[in-house]
Amino acid sequence: MTAEAREAGPQEGSAADGDRPLRIALLTYKGNPFCGGQGVYVRHLSRELVRLGHRVEVIGSQPYPVLDESEGLEGLSLTELPSLDLYRQPDPFRTPKREEYRDWIDGLEVGTMWTGGFPEPLTFSLRARRHLRDRRGDFDIVHDNQTLGYGLLGDVGAPLVTTIHHPITVDRQLELDAAEGWRRRASVRRWYAFTRMQKRVARRLPSVLTVSGTSRQEIVDHLGVAQDRIHVVHIGADTDLFSPDPSVPQVPGRIVTTSSADVPLKGLVFLIEALAKVRTEHPGAHLVVVGKRAEDGPVAQAIERYGLDGAVEFVKGISDAELVDLVRSAEVACVPSLYEGFSLPAAEAMATGTPLVATTGGAVPEVAGPDGETCLAVPPGDAGALAAGLSRLLGDPELRVRLGSAGRERVLARFTWAKAAEGTVAQYREAVARSAGPDLRRPAATSSTDRSAATSSTDRSAVQDPGRSAAAIGVYSESRATC
Repeated sequence: MTAEAREAGPQEGSAADGDRPLRIALLTYKGNPFCGGQGVYVRHLSRELVRLGHRVEVIGSQPYPVLDESEGLEGLSLTELPSLDLYRQPDPFRTPKREEYRDWIDGLEVGTMWTGGFPEPLTFSLRARRHLRDRRGDFDIVHDNQTLGYGLLGDVGAPLVTTIHHPITVDRQLELDAAEGWRRRASVRRWYAFTRMQKRVARRLPSVLTVSGTSRQEIVDHLGVAQDRIHVVHIGADTDLFSPDPSVPQVPGRIVTTSSADVPLKGLVFLIEALAKVRTEHPGAHLVVVGKRAEDGPVAQAIERYGLDGAVEFVKGISDAELVDLVRSAEVACVPSLYEGFSLPAAEAMATGTPLVATTGGAVPEVAGPDGETCLAVPPGDAGALAAGLSRLLGDPELRVRLGSAGRERVLARFTWAKAAEGTVAQYREAVARSAGPDLRRPAATSSTDRSAATSSTDRSAVQDPGRSAAAIGVYSESRATC
């Protein structure tokens, strides 16, 4: 496609690639754009798909996705597919009233929650299958955003493409490694029981998209998906929003990061320790964390232990504009994660021109680039190395400018939502072509035995104990699986 054609936009009756527009059902069992990456993915990808000339109907459960309907975008809509919303604030792990129950799926959802499991991937998939079959013919492609539930096996009325950002089994192992005592480990295993289902489903999917080469290999290793079924389509930053603005004053010593306080894989506790070391050389150094502060746990204990109460601030619920200005105001951005499937915070910080210190955990290097060229790279879980990188940048304004500029150029060249949408559409077209061809390799239809397994084998104990699990509440509060 020529640059002139791209600038002119799609012709009437065709999409930007010159082919016919697609009718896309984009599924997301959790659409919160302020918690984890899945809601961000749905929001930005759906907008860019519509800009390419396609029609996108996002089908989601609570918390419902927030779609970008700016600029009078036509062809973008939200269909709410409600769950019982058992984890909503201010009463997570609530017991619904009798009149709230609608069918057996609601009973399964509550029973799984009562016994310490996380039901939403399974129950959303079952509701989505029913919805899609009732609307057969409405869509050319169904795109599942990491639900990986039994309900999406078999015929869902259109070819299926699934995004796996990274295997949740990685989160599960990190939670187990951090768990103290057999009761805590048992609770973690029960909470993450849905990952067994996701592994079984993933192996039977005809087409899997993922966001990085690192995630691709993790999907092969952890989920057993054949390599030839996995396609890497990088996601990116909103580079119009996340951009440099010299009018925003930098705050001396400010370091910014995005993290849930006590999610082990985010590595925040190592950044807290690093900050204590940095302040011996740079007394004005302080940290702003975009995320919720935990009142207790490893991070809170580290803040108290190192006497950092006045040097660490947590902010949440801020607008996009406020977030961008916060990142712009920092002298350094930091991604201390032990593992990331992609790392949107890294791409967004780099897009603003803020210099980055990042670990080499998971796919972070794939985003942040080479050490000393577009970022400073340090080993994951190494507070000393983090401190050295942060101190070096805080003390070297010229290095900050050089890394910040190179980081933005890297994002513009590789990691934008427009590029992500184009790559995703290419995979949609391939899936539609395969479904129309004689050599179609669909996943096997779900048999009555499989349907029984979907509702009983994974959740056989789902209705044994109508009580709440305090240990499960602890896992929930730390788990990104719910985002």
